[in-house]
Amino acid sequence: MRVIAGSAKGCKLKAPEGLQTRPTADRIKETMYNILSPELIDADVMDIFSGSGALAIEALSRGARYAAIIDNDKQSISVIKENLKKTRLSSESRLMEEDAFHAMEILSREGYSFDIIMMDPPYGQGLVQQTIKKILEYGLIKPDGIIMAEQGSDEKIFLTEGLHVFKEKIYKTMRLIFYRAEGVKHRS
Repeated sequence: MRVIAGSAKGCKLKAPEGLQTRPTADRIKETMYNILSPELIDADVMDIFSGSGALAIEALSRGARYAAIIDNDKQSISVIKENLKKTRLSSESRLMEEDAFHAMEILSREGYSFDIIMMDPPYGQGLVQQTIKKILEYGLIKPDGIIMAEQGSDEKIFLTEGLHVFKEKIYKTMRLIFYRAEGVKHRS
């Protein structure tokens, strides 16, 4: 696993050991970032269920201004710290060792909102739906912002008022869904 483009291009990243995480393959990451690229420059990004931090690191490497990186697994946090140090992107990020929903509540209370939110939760637990509901409830997505969700290919796409699916990519065991926020109220 490596950073594909930008300031940290070619930098090899560590992934947590074991079956808890599924690092996103480079070719899938390439597709993902081809879609997100026009939105990345100076974007505020949130990476939920981060695992290795690779999605946020790739976004920062490609020009995102700031990344909130969330995971509650100690091994993942240790790996993310190493990856941020190795890529020299620690200063543009905030690593939160928290449950995803608690971290989002904290960020909301602190007044944060994001241009791009990425999530790769464990499959088959309804976490995409639950997480998107909390993102909207807490006002964490900016108007016209993007939510990118990775989920099992057999899981249903979550649809809700204020978001529309503008792109979907299906692979053997997973699917990428790109939502655009429309009509989402933004905190002043």
